[in-house]
Amino acid sequence: MSLIAPGVADALESWLEKGRALDAKSDATLIAYRQDVMGFLTFLADYQGGRSGRGALAEVGPTEMRAWMARTRDAGVSARSLARALSALKSFYRWLSREDGFDATPILSTRAPKFSKPLPRPLAPDAAKAVIDTVDTQAREDWIAARDVAIVTLLYGCGLRISEALGLQRSDAPLPDVLRIRGKGDKERLVPVLPAARSAVDRYLGLSPYPPAEGQALFLGHRGGSLNPRQVTRAMETARAQLGLPPSATPHALRHSFATHLLNAGGDLRTIQELLGHASLSSTQAYTAVDTTRLMEVYQSAHPRA
Repeated sequence: MSLIAPGVADALESWLEKGRALDAKSDATLIAYRQDVMGFLTFLADYQGGRSGRGALAEVGPTEMRAWMARTRDAGVSARSLARALSALKSFYRWLSREDGFDATPILSTRAPKFSKPLPRPLAPDAAKAVIDTVDTQAREDWIAARDVAIVTLLYGCGLRISEALGLQRSDAPLPDVLRIRGKGDKERLVPVLPAARSAVDRYLGLSPYPPAEGQALFLGHRGGSLNPRQVTRAMETARAQLGLPPSATPHALRHSFATHLLNAGGDLRTIQELLGHASLSSTQAYTAVDTTRLMEVYQSAHPRA
């Protein structure tokens, strides 16, 4: 029997449905939220000695929060993952306290564990170009090679996520000077399209054996269906092996490379934030740390020492 009382389970589902309907959260985000909050609710029921109702959630204080965080860390959960779970729990409690009329300060004031965010791992400009050139030689069929080149060119040339590139429709071609991209959280942004990216997509479409159809994805798989992102990852893995690049040279690294190379060329953070579709400038500021790290590496390798 589940330790979660029906009223508590109903509250969780109502909150998730609100996130889907009003906040346009993605399915993947909602699944992660459910797992994180369910983990806390299961702990709480066990900690309190059995199944307890919705009213018990309003009684949670610092003692329960400390015990949950300690047990979660003892289970081998990383500080980063615990911080994510705490963020989801705070969001749930913020909604629940409004619904049920109680003070959620003990939960909302709980501090997340400190952790170091990994810096983005961009490719050097010549490595990014080499990846594109190498991808063009991998597939047995010319149209598939052209497709893969078009995708990686969009990732690097426009800073798209894989999901955004594969979300493009056949009706988006020929690509305009500026693409309207719908990214995370259903947020829209405008992204300039480089001539090289437009040409790569045109070449792919010229070689594709499949005629355009209404509602068709721009990038198709071998049998004409929508392309699986795993195919893009596999193309990058093959190119990475051929070029001797590190495991960090993933499709997403091309997006990091787009941002880092723009910053190195004098782009300002606000503009790069808009191009990447980051909700917070703090996410974009990670690229300044990358630039500083690279600068210090050059300094330490080149500075004369006595």
